[in-house]
Amino acid sequence: MQKATATVAQVADFDEIIDVRSPAEFAEDHIPGAVNCPVLSDAERARVGTLYKQDSPFAAKKLGAALVARHIAEHIEARFLERPRAWKPLVYCWRGGKRSGAMGHVLRQIGWPACTLEGGYKSWRRHVVAELAELPRRFSFRVVTGATGSGKSRLLEALAAQGAQALDLEALAAHKGSVLGGLPDEPQPSQKMFESRLLAVLQSLTFAEPVFVEAESRRIGRLQVPDALLETMRAGPCLRIEASDTARIAFLIGDYDYFLADPASLKEKLDCLHELQSNETLAHWKSLADARDWPALVGELLEKHYDPLYRRSQGRNYLHFAEAPRFSTDDLSPAGLQELARRILATSA
Repeated sequence: MQKATATVAQVADFDEIIDVRSPAEFAEDHIPGAVNCPVLSDAERARVGTLYKQDSPFAAKKLGAALVARHIAEHIEARFLERPRAWKPLVYCWRGGKRSGAMGHVLRQIGWPACTLEGGYKSWRRHVVAELAELPRRFSFRVVTGATGSGKSRLLEALAAQGAQALDLEALAAHKGSVLGGLPDEPQPSQKMFESRLLAVLQSLTFAEPVFVEAESRRIGRLQVPDALLETMRAGPCLRIEASDTARIAFLIGDYDYFLADPASLKEKLDCLHELQSNETLAHWKSLADARDWPALVGELLEKHYDPLYRRSQGRNYLHFAEAPRFSTDDLSPAGLQELARRILATSA
């Protein structure tokens, strides 16, 4: 008889991964690539839990069984009827218990070789934590440094487009890494989701070639870079992008163009600097935002805030920053960044 359970190490062996937890549980974190087919909604899960505590486990199980059976039928009709006989799904819930067991049982009764994940999501989470404590130390990272506005994240994209390995932590964190770095239309993921996505990317890379990564502080927005990754990055060789002030200002105006349409949002963000800048300076910067004098505002932000922070932090945090080869540019356009990537890869060959 086919074994009806699988371990975390076997996740890649399945055609589809089905997360039957509630939408809120799924939104906090899930196995990358999983689809959410909740057998209890958020409200239903709370209702069953309340009944379990206030009435009896028996009453809760009766209600839960009715709701779960109804939703399993809905998901099969809406999503799975066209799956072939050989389709091999993996089903998981919080602990690998009743919710995934019910879905897996029905799928197997239909004839599909479905398995449930031993230990459920909790086993996945333990796996992520254990892997991120060790896996990053096996890579050779080449750290891209440069003052704010040097196009480092876009450079990683250009390097990847030319065949290099790149790890874009800010893309995974949905944040540009500074006080103004929050994205207007994309909230940051949870810490757990960030780590699941990070592990998926690391597992797609090879140890044989260096991995380009942007120099980061310990936190990207409200998310924390795992210790093993940060320590390995900080001990790795660096390269330094030295872009002209004119190029940096033009790049930042384009990269933060959403602030141009919403100066009020920018002024609100500037208030976060009140512990670092005087009230007079902040008032002046807000007046520049009201006047939409973006070159003057960006230039002053770089001169008085970002550049001093950069000079203080990089040499302190990155062991090989002082000896990093320097790549000068006055063109941070897409074409200019592609040329910069070619120059960097030519020196790395």
